[in-house]
Amino acid sequence: MTTEHAHDHSAHAAIENDELPGYYEILEMSVRELLIERELITADEVRHQIEVLDSRSPALGSRLVARAWIDPTFKARLLQSGNTAAEEMGISIYDDTTLTVLENTESVHNLIVCTLCSCYPRPILGLPPDWYKSKPYRSRAVREPRAVLEEFGTKIGDNVEVRVNDSTSNLRYLVLPLRPSGTEHLTEEQLAKLVTRDTMIGVTVPKA
Repeated sequence: MTTEHAHDHSAHAAIENDELPGYYEILEMSVRELLIERELITADEVRHQIEVLDSRSPALGSRLVARAWIDPTFKARLLQSGNTAAEEMGISIYDDTTLTVLENTESVHNLIVCTLCSCYPRPILGLPPDWYKSKPYRSRAVREPRAVLEEFGTKIGDNVEVRVNDSTSNLRYLVLPLRPSGTEHLTEEQLAKLVTRDTMIGVTVPKA
């Protein structure tokens, strides 16, 4: 079903933020300004890092998965060292974390969570979704992972083990999902389009 918008977008009022900054925003700004003032970092370095963060998206992870699906030797390198395989494809792991790639199989389904905060493979997937950072997800993913998966529309058979993997400040996980059946004729680029952020977190599975 297609929904048409009849209103004129040019008529929208300017979007303004009238909210006062919160505690953590003030803390971040204060620390940043202090570091710049003491010449420990420069404003250009801060700006560059923000640009790096903005350039990262799940499309990078999708490329890794699609390549692994069609190239067994690359898949082996990816499972052995996510950092090395990512760098091989021109994707820098800029935050010095270790990227561990977990393979889903017919008997094992991996789910990623960070129970303490929101540790996440940002160099590969970009910023985490809000639900990933929420307390309900962080606690329930460990206590009742199958129920959480079902809420995402993912039904895992009783004969499949669900493994919950807890990220840390220096160890990040990425799920290598099962390649959907009936995709043998697809190109690497077409396969990458089947891989979403949620499939690489493990809350959903790719569909042809």
